Amino acid sequence: MTLTKDHIVNSIHTQLDLPEARSYELVESLLEIIKERLEKGEDILISGFGKFCVRHKNERRGRNPATGGDMMLRSRRVLTFKCSPVLRDKING
Repeated sequence: MTLTKDHIVNSIHTQLDLPEARSYELVESLLEIIKERLEKGEDILISGFGKFCVRHKNERRGRNPATGGDMMLRSRRVLTFKCSPVLRDKING
């Protein structure tokens, strides 16, 4: 099952007994802070959860899967996630 933003808002609303509108504002604010930092190229470390890292990938040679032809893939930034040992232990039981 996919965890959606709506599920998160409802969980906060239920667990913290906050109004649903306030729960939505909290989730939106948190996600906006995370997005702003990632856009700036900053890493985000959430203790007990993991680390989101912005990595730079250089231009490289690739292949078009539809035609099989060679092409150059432009340089870009990608987002990676490395889970914390605490989360890894919970996932693996």
